[in-house]
Amino acid sequence: MSEPLYRLYLVRHGATEWSETHRHTGLTDVALNADGEQQARELGEYLKSLEFAGVFTSPLQRARRTCELAGFGASAESDRDLLEWDYGDYEGQTTSALRQQHPGWNVFTHDCPNGETLNDVKLRADRFIHKVRSIPGNVIAFSSGHIIRVITARWLSLEPEAGRFFMASTAAINILGYEHDRNEPVICLWNE
Repeated sequence: MSEPLYRLYLVRHGATEWSETHRHTGLTDVALNADGEQQARELGEYLKSLEFAGVFTSPLQRARRTCELAGFGASAESDRDLLEWDYGDYEGQTTSALRQQHPGWNVFTHDCPNGETLNDVKLRADRFIHKVRSIPGNVIAFSSGHIIRVITARWLSLEPEAGRFFMASTAAINILGYEHDRNEPVICLWNE
C-alpha cells in the first residue's frame, strides 16, 4: 500500500501598506490594510470546503490576521519558523533603493547587514518542512513572501537561492505536494 501524498498549502498574508509600496517587511509587525483584510476574507471563501490536519501561522499580525479572517484562527498554531526574513539594516527599504547603493542587490544572493543570512532562513524552512512531513494530512501555513519562497525551494530539494524564481503575491495560495511518491516533490498550484 502506498503512502498518502499530503499537500502543504502556503498562503501569503493579505496586503499591507508596506507590501503595496514594496518595502522589505521582515520583523516589523505591520497590520493588514483594508484591501488586505478583504483579501483574507476572500481566501476564506476559497478555502472553506477544505480540511487541514495542521494549521500554522507566523506570529506576526499580518499573517495571524489573514489566518483569522480566512476562518482558521481558532485552530492555528503560531510557529516562529514561519517568520519573514530578518532584513536587519534593510528593513523598510525597497529593492530599487538598495540597488541604487548596491547594484544588482538581491535578498537571495546578497547579505542583509545585522539581519539573517540565507542559510539562517534555509534552516528555518527545513525545520518547518520536517514538521509538516510528519503530519498525517494536509497542512496550511500563513506567512510572508520570502520565507514562502525559500520553503518552496527547499520542498523541491533546491538550494535556497532558487526561491528567487517563485513570486508570491499578497493573499496568494501556493500548494506543494508530490507526483507519484514522496521522492517526487512538486508544485501543484502557484500564486493563485
